[in-house]
Amino acid sequence: WTEAGAGSSIFPQVFASPLLCPQFCISKMAFVKKEHPLKSVVKGFTTGGTMVILSYPLEFAKTQLQLQSKASPEFASMPDVFKKTVSKHGVTGLYKGASVRVFGAGAQQMFRWGAYTNISNFFRDDKGKISVVGNTLSGLGAGVVEAVCAVTPVETVKTRVNDDMRRGTGNYSGSGDAIVKILKSEGPMGLYRGALPTILKQACNQAIRMPLQLQCFTLISFGDESKKKNPLYNGVAGAMAGVGSVFLTQPQDCVKSRMQGEAAKELYSGTLDCAKQMFQKEGVSAFFCGLIAAQHPNGSQRGSDLCHLPCHWYPPG
Repeated sequence: WTEAGAGSSIFPQVFASPLLCPQFCISKMAFVKKEHPLKSVVKGFTTGGTMVILSYPLEFAKTQLQLQSKASPEFASMPDVFKKTVSKHGVTGLYKGASVRVFGAGAQQMFRWGAYTNISNFFRDDKGKISVVGNTLSGLGAGVVEAVCAVTPVETVKTRVNDDMRRGTGNYSGSGDAIVKILKSEGPMGLYRGALPTILKQACNQAIRMPLQLQCFTLISFGDESKKKNPLYNGVAGAMAGVGSVFLTQPQDCVKSRMQGEAAKELYSGTLDCAKQMFQKEGVSAFFCGLIAAQHPNGSQRGSDLCHLPCHWYPPG
């Protein structure tokens, strides 16, 4: 372990096999204070899981709006999703598929920050500083890793459980049941439906958010270096970056949801065919369904991430 810069930031040497040990990457690299690895992992899971529980109804509404065809919509708006779901399934219906997302949020954080920290080490100078280009490429790489290792299977299960309830087919009693049945009928690759748009979404997400968060932080702190350890400033900057990135990644997210729906195999031959059909039948607006519902979870989760993973451990160059 080596100290960089004036001694305020600590950066690790690159692990021999860093992406295989994301939990250690987080505990030793991402956190400001040195903590026991188990404590760091629990901290990441707790924070990510808490934000999922608080914001999941909005994510549920977003997914429902994305799954429906705009040519013959079942829901007129986000409030309409809430009203009809609660009417048919009660309040618990708004949390359908939430359990897999709670676990996935923790896993996602481990892979994201573990990958980002190790990839960014290749772009840092002797003082630990990193350029905007290096930061963007590090974020892009982290997005790809989290998409492959955590996001795609988690989102597939969540979306299929949500779609099953929307269609009223009753194929799954919950997330666990869905995982077992998908693996039995389709094998492991059944959990990787919509992998391409998910990778594109997460890669763009992190490539945009990492440098944008730093720019937002600089803006709201007026360049005051002493505020780099302040969780409030980091949280606000992270929330701003999360909301901003949604506008550029919502099209990929909409295609992802369609590709992960229950009837996707019968409806689409692939990702490009899905996007083509959406455009031809429903127009450009089909790629921005659930935009408002997506902004709150993305902003709050990103803000939460940066509250306990302050940006002073990856200072701008």
